[in-house]
Amino acid sequence: MPPPRPHKLRERRVLLDSNQIPLPKTLADVLASTVASRGALEAYVGPGERRTWSELQASGTRMARALLQSGVRRGDHVGILLGNESLWIEVFFGCAMIGAVAVPVNTRFKPDELQYCLRQANIKLLIYASNFLGIDFQSMLAQVEPAVQSKLPGTALPSLQMAVQVGGSNLPGSAISLQQFLAAGELVSQAELEAAKSVVSPQDILLIQYTSGTTSFPKGVMLTHLNMIGDAASVARRMGVQPTDRYFSIRPFFHVAGSTLSILVSLVSGCCLLSLPKFDVAQALDVLDTERCTLTSGNDTIFLMLIGHPDFDKARIHLRGGWAAAGPEVMLKISELMGVPHMCNAYGQSEASPNVLLSDWDDSLEDRRDGFMFPHPGVEVRLADAETGEALSEAGAQGEIQVRGWNVMRGYHNQPEATAKAFTPEGWLKTGDLGERNAQGRFRMVGRLKDMFRVGGENVAPAEVEEVFHSHPAIQQAQVIGVPDARLGEVTAVFILLKDGCTAERGELIAWSKQRCANFKVPRYLDVVDTFEHIGMTGSSKIQKNKLREHATRLWNITATTIAPSP
Repeated sequence: MPPPRPHKLRERRVLLDSNQIPLPKTLADVLASTVASRGALEAYVGPGERRTWSELQASGTRMARALLQSGVRRGDHVGILLGNESLWIEVFFGCAMIGAVAVPVNTRFKPDELQYCLRQANIKLLIYASNFLGIDFQSMLAQVEPAVQSKLPGTALPSLQMAVQVGGSNLPGSAISLQQFLAAGELVSQAELEAAKSVVSPQDILLIQYTSGTTSFPKGVMLTHLNMIGDAASVARRMGVQPTDRYFSIRPFFHVAGSTLSILVSLVSGCCLLSLPKFDVAQALDVLDTERCTLTSGNDTIFLMLIGHPDFDKARIHLRGGWAAAGPEVMLKISELMGVPHMCNAYGQSEASPNVLLSDWDDSLEDRRDGFMFPHPGVEVRLADAETGEALSEAGAQGEIQVRGWNVMRGYHNQPEATAKAFTPEGWLKTGDLGERNAQGRFRMVGRLKDMFRVGGENVAPAEVEEVFHSHPAIQQAQVIGVPDARLGEVTAVFILLKDGCTAERGELIAWSKQRCANFKVPRYLDVVDTFEHIGMTGSSKIQKNKLREHATRLWNITATTIAPSP
């Protein structure tokens, strides 16, 4: 059965006003409300753990006490270097309770990236796993800040005053165990805790999100309680989330799709969140079935991997909705092959908390398939000419998506020049994404401007060509990039991942595309791959186009004088 109309949802009454604009709430306020109505019910399920809302609140409070005892105060930055588990949520909640700023650290960072993040974010206290998915973070941390082995603070990370290690039998010289850290927090009185909680404001920074860097080190997006709680409440309303839902999300918690669109969507609606430390397709399919999950989320990569796995069986899928950042072909597969009737299409970016545009759960399949969506109430969206900045108002026009409203970031941490460049003089956030608007005033993303390339003067959006290949019955996933060409400037290259048990020749696939797209879009280069994992996939299962370009130029020995073969 479809869910009841969104106006019956509790989060709309509590967190959105009569115009569906977010009310100013802190995370702790919302947690207290959810515990009051759902305290004894499951809040989080992961491998080997089931936690209720009351238990998460109690653990978060214990974490808040420990943070206070360690010297963390309102506005101080706390790094979280953990995988998806309830402990991550507890640290996040504990920071929020006392006004500390959570800084999620990407578990795929290499030493240079880790050092940059911890230093640029002015991390005062770091809570880290000694080992996660085979990565020795104890050794990596000692590598980026040798003082961890003796006495903090050191010279490499001068702001870092305490390191709290989770797991592992040996502690570096200056680190303490999680058990020691929490035990020390018992010395903090209730009065001291309440005093710290009383000064926290919805306008305070809740989290600093380091965006995925492609041409430089990541930038730290500063998001407030209002930004993130408001975005989560607005998303939950449009998804039609019910307190009784079971929401499976494999999105890493170190990403805003994990913090806002997974943890906080669950918090504002009171539903149960389920997750895994990593995206294992067979394990994910098993959780979806055995836990009777009703909602899920992901990008096109995730859904294509689920559908393409040998264990996939539509009869084991009990989903009715969720959200997907995916093109029309993938949205159709979700509807028809997975049998999910109310999957919403989604668009956003970290700088906007992250969601900007989202389908309503009961929008027509055509609108949800094609990705035409409205912004959230109180959020303005416009299209602008990418070169002149002139606003474009006519239906069908394409331009840069620009955003203004309550969900837009405070700015980039300690990067005033980058912050200034991110906005127009009128305060519009420049997303760098290409979008279009239809006659009904709905918007959709067409592609990323930085991924666009020009073949003989013609613009090519990779997503458009990828959609052509996604309609091929043997193809699980396609990734398109532009590569240099001495005659045309750039030409199309595509990497293809086939479904298990399927075969297809290069010539056949090229011919397929010739029949379905303009000649200048037809790939001049094509390679069939077994996986994207070792070519260019982020921890949030996004394909990094810049890594694919580097791989392509090496694979095909492309130089400035190379002329591509005819398609």
